[in-house]
Amino acid sequence: MSIHEECGVFGITGGFNEGIARDIYHGLYALQHRGQESCGIVVNDDGIFASHKDLGLVGEVFSERELSELPGGCMAIGHVRYGTTGGNIRSNIQPMVVSHQKGNLALAHNGNLTNSLDLRDSLELSGAIFHSTSDTETICYMITRERIKSESIEEAVLSAVRYLEGAYSLIMMSSTKLLAVRDPHGFRPLCYGKREDGSFVIASESCALDAVGAKFVRDILPGEMVVFKQNEPFSEPVSYRDNCGLKKSPCIFEYIYFARPDSVIDCIPVHDTRERAGRILAREFPADADVVVGVPDSGLDAAIGFSKESGIPYGIGLVKNKYVGRSFIAPSQDQRTDTVRIKLSPVRSVLEGKRVVLIDDSIVRGTTSRRIINILREAGAKEIHLRISSPPFRHPCFYGVDIDSEDNLIANHHTPEEIAELTGADSIGFLPIEALSEMSGCTTYCSACFDGNYPTDTPKDPRKDRFEKKLSEAR
Repeated sequence: MSIHEECGVFGITGGFNEGIARDIYHGLYALQHRGQESCGIVVNDDGIFASHKDLGLVGEVFSERELSELPGGCMAIGHVRYGTTGGNIRSNIQPMVVSHQKGNLALAHNGNLTNSLDLRDSLELSGAIFHSTSDTETICYMITRERIKSESIEEAVLSAVRYLEGAYSLIMMSSTKLLAVRDPHGFRPLCYGKREDGSFVIASESCALDAVGAKFVRDILPGEMVVFKQNEPFSEPVSYRDNCGLKKSPCIFEYIYFARPDSVIDCIPVHDTRERAGRILAREFPADADVVVGVPDSGLDAAIGFSKESGIPYGIGLVKNKYVGRSFIAPSQDQRTDTVRIKLSPVRSVLEGKRVVLIDDSIVRGTTSRRIINILREAGAKEIHLRISSPPFRHPCFYGVDIDSEDNLIANHHTPEEIAELTGADSIGFLPIEALSEMSGCTTYCSACFDGNYPTDTPKDPRKDRFEKKLSEAR
């Protein structure tokens, strides 16, 4: 079973902006939590696309020199990527740029298609030659194919996305327009805002709008395409809702883990959902304890909620090294385990001799939880009661979250009591799956990684695994 990707997209359009690359840089910095393997920026300078992209964090890939070498322009898009699909290779770095007889197209994609193999087969049989293993290139080809026979880029995109299945939040840039598209289920977030100079900003999360001084306007609706024209600041974008109407299924894990707590997704503040999760845990799985400690960063809000509901004091028992990437989305198990002790340091004065409620957002394999609990034990914690602000993971995700195969998910092989013993906790409690609606405020969402109820057909063709194995062997 393949592991999928989670990314962040960002774009700006309006009048000519000499420093547009720096604005994209700031937006990507705000989205760095969504992808830490590679990043890129493409600037549209009067129809000519200039780009820079590479493996690494935003601050590593873009120095003052790289930013100064990118021109000014009326539009630009950027992307941060985390992905193990196809490997972490340069040809998979986004945004992707293609040239065709009607112009240029740059595309940044967050999500994962479930029918990419079928589409790729069809395109290859018609003569397409692929340079990457990413489904983003498949989307580029689909749009290009439709653009050749369409009167406008809008018509081409509306036609192309009807072939796409699965999760996709896209920002696309033609020579004269910026387009934002969200899949009909709304798996991945996408929103836009407006700055005082009249320019529009499109981003995966609202926190990135704040980074460049844009005021949030609204979320892009599931199935909607919004078109922004260059050189027309203050003119309102055009909305196309031809593909709206399917059951909305935003990824519940965006609220639990991926999104920044200061973001608002589909009108729901992420911080509030996590605090509610903590309150629910306190009611469902109370503990006699002296202090509530959250695992930075996404466990902190739930820990605050647990503390408020239970009356147990909240304490900062773990300090995070902000310069180490998030362990859950590190690309290999070795990297995950090696970074835990470097990333987290205990505050002995908070922990020593105390009965601790430890709040974390999830348990996947159990390795990280065991190491964190060991750190707390070594700092003198007398008891550790582990509380998880999500239900147990039991199924892989096909829509863009790095949830492992069923074989490697600890909850598929052990009871909660056994997981507590394996991780070294004195007790454990998971957020009840029936509490997800109360936590999120959503009535419909995708929780397939917990319950196996997938909103779309899932890929069953094993060719992708074979293809990636051959590619790995070739490298």
